[in-house]
Amino acid sequence: MRTLIYLGLVLSILCSCKNEQHSTTTLKAGVPEEMAMYRSSQISDVHYNLSFNIPAELKEPIPSQLELNFNVEQLQEPVILDFKEETSKIKSISINGKNATILHEQEHIILPKEHLITGKNTVTIAFTAGELSLNRNEDYLYTLLVPDRARTLFPCFDQPNIKARYTLNITAPKDWQVLCGTKEINSTSKGDYIEHNFDTSDQMSTYLFSFVAGKFKSVSKKPGNMEMTMLYRETDTTKIQYSLDSIFDLHQQSLSFLEDYTSYPFPFQKMDYAAIPGFQYGGMEHVGAIQYRESSLFLDEGATANKKLSRAKLIAHETSHMWFGDLVTMNWFNDVWMKEVFANFMADKIMNPAFPNIDHQLAFMITHYPNAYGEDRTLGTNPIRQKLDNLNNAGSLYGSIIYNKAPIMMRQLETVLGKEAFKEGIQEYIETFAFKNAEWGELIEILDKKSSTDIIAWSSIWVNNSSRPIFNDEITYDDNDKITSFTLTQTAEDSSENIWSQAFDILFIYPDSSKTISVQMTDATYQIKEAIGLPKPISIIYNSNAEGYGVFPLQEKDLDLIPTLDDQVARGYSYINVYENMLNGTINPSAAIQLFSKGLNTEKNELLINLISRYTTSVFWKYLTEEQRAFYQKKITDDIWSKLHEELPASIKKTLYSTYVSMGYTNTSLENLFKIWSKELTIKNLKLNDDDYTELAIDLALYNHPKNEQILKTAEVAITNTDKLNKFKFLLPSISNNYETKKEFFESLKQEKNRAKESWVTNAMNNLNHPLHQKESLQYLRTSLNLLDEIQKTGDIFFPKRWLSSTIGNYTSLEAYEILQAYLDANPKLKPSLKSKVLQASDDLRRVQLLEKN
Repeated sequence: MRTLIYLGLVLSILCSCKNEQHSTTTLKAGVPEEMAMYRSSQISDVHYNLSFNIPAELKEPIPSQLELNFNVEQLQEPVILDFKEETSKIKSISINGKNATILHEQEHIILPKEHLITGKNTVTIAFTAGELSLNRNEDYLYTLLVPDRARTLFPCFDQPNIKARYTLNITAPKDWQVLCGTKEINSTSKGDYIEHNFDTSDQMSTYLFSFVAGKFKSVSKKPGNMEMTMLYRETDTTKIQYSLDSIFDLHQQSLSFLEDYTSYPFPFQKMDYAAIPGFQYGGMEHVGAIQYRESSLFLDEGATANKKLSRAKLIAHETSHMWFGDLVTMNWFNDVWMKEVFANFMADKIMNPAFPNIDHQLAFMITHYPNAYGEDRTLGTNPIRQKLDNLNNAGSLYGSIIYNKAPIMMRQLETVLGKEAFKEGIQEYIETFAFKNAEWGELIEILDKKSSTDIIAWSSIWVNNSSRPIFNDEITYDDNDKITSFTLTQTAEDSSENIWSQAFDILFIYPDSSKTISVQMTDATYQIKEAIGLPKPISIIYNSNAEGYGVFPLQEKDLDLIPTLDDQVARGYSYINVYENMLNGTINPSAAIQLFSKGLNTEKNELLINLISRYTTSVFWKYLTEEQRAFYQKKITDDIWSKLHEELPASIKKTLYSTYVSMGYTNTSLENLFKIWSKELTIKNLKLNDDDYTELAIDLALYNHPKNEQILKTAEVAITNTDKLNKFKFLLPSISNNYETKKEFFESLKQEKNRAKESWVTNAMNNLNHPLHQKESLQYLRTSLNLLDEIQKTGDIFFPKRWLSSTIGNYTSLEAYEILQAYLDANPKLKPSLKSKVLQASDDLRRVQLLEKN
């Protein structure tokens, strides 16, 4: 059927007439699924020979050439290449040694079948490199081609299931470093430039091809059997000295674990990486040349345990992709979650031994549950596995469902199978599909053979459906306060009939003891027979082992008990459950923030303090009235200030300090922050680096400190790193006191070129739309929403959601809600994927309106 669909599509576009005119009425932009699936059967043995001549001047074009070799299995139709650029950038095309007319329509280059032969073909294209995904700066650049951006750089078959080999030649200024997926085999000096020639790569999908070039420092180390090289631009010598060995060692730990777990040796030629300022993501798993956000790698001794663990898991995540994603790749991007879930799942396994002092069950819970719930509770939630008809919509598939709910699901799957059977299944999967493509169903078939449970049916609920269960209990007692019946029910939050099969613990609290009962819930209703005859407990703590998924029963009278729970996992999940119940209207926001405030004062575990801090800030800025905010601001900041002067570990002080900064916008707290910034006041064991002082200067200006202009001028002079100085200057208009300056800045973001540094843009938009400045920024809200479609087309995969979170996501007012509804009403044909992102980002806004009505 796919062949017939594709035949009709291609034949309709190539009715060759005089002067080789043709119709393109049905040729679709992007990479339609039917075209991609047909093309994967038509084309094989692909080899890209690419040359890029990078000029020293930023605005100069990049002359490039492609020699493309591939086999054609059959010649019933022409061959279609993808190239999302202006036709004028294609200079010439030669097919099998003969010049050919340039046929470029709807983002595709058409290679007529009369110029092709069955078997090996060679196509040579001279072109100017596209720059949508060629992140160019004054003295460095890097490619970022996931999910369908390779076609914006060079002509290619831009789909994951046409893997290819690459041979790369780059000519760059002589003082630039160049890094790609293979080793450099030779170089030639050409005046002010050097030509770098690289070896041929292993097979990989187009989205994994990359190169980095520019003025970088380079360091090589051999932490194991393989030497690794890293490029970086960080200039803080303290961070460099503190971080370099750790970065290399963490990569080696990850490699060693994965080779053992998968029973498959490291599959590629080398393992290098580049730390890039302002990189769009935490990291990207390019074969042999991983790219990281520089600030995620370079820490100092004041870094919290949470930041150190996050860095370690980021490195483990990207290293895991060498097997899960790069070696075995999804067949189509609807299964993009497969590579991401395994990367996160393996990262948790890899780094547990490296941090023996951390409770990893607690770390898993804090890492995944709040973020998974943050999307799954919204009207814009989606299944883990989503449909995808065109690769140009693949960016919308990414989100917390993939990165956080999927690992929770995978842990449940491992529990159902047993760890050893699960591991054996993964080894069989890697061996079977090495350097190939696989679908989720093919992995499930492997795992299903290793279990008596119907894994296929189990997978259908967890993977192909969205939302989460809401649990309710019904308990009866006799005259002696003994339990006579205990019924637990689950219903889907989205009102569907879905039932989640899962296991979790329930903790019964008594004055001098406790009792745990394990629940294996497979139906909508579960009778807890083990509870019958037990005395009435003081409190019942659901999901005390943080193995279950959903919103569990909770009574407001039990909140004071939570900080006293001995088990920190039970304590931690209870904080999460309080927040979720508050959002659903069963716990008052005032009661929730009182609990979180108490937790900040009494909690000793750094990971839990970080979790409570996030919830405190969220409730404070979004769910309190102005009067409540004024009251709790003084109380909470006073309490934290006292804690900061106690004898506490530096990492805990850093977390408490960050909480204090997030709320210290007035009176005494504001002056305390100014004294810290000006170094009039030093708090023992609070370790702040240069970046912390820069960020504090921005916060003081955001809070409209009387000396804000002087603060910003002083902060700017103190920045010696060029990349960080450029970011600071970019952010300045977003914290200006001048109305026209802010307006002009916002207007500038309508131009694509001014949104190039996406992480800077979201920082700036968070400043503009901070709750303290929303009265004047409300006027930008509708325009921000109107820009969404353009941002999706021009931005990288996470940018649309981050744009929304930094705009509509900051608001809770009725006026903002009315603007949102007007936008949705005016755009009934908004892409479902984009509408989902809008609903996800604006969930707090919706819930505040519901809570106020009730």
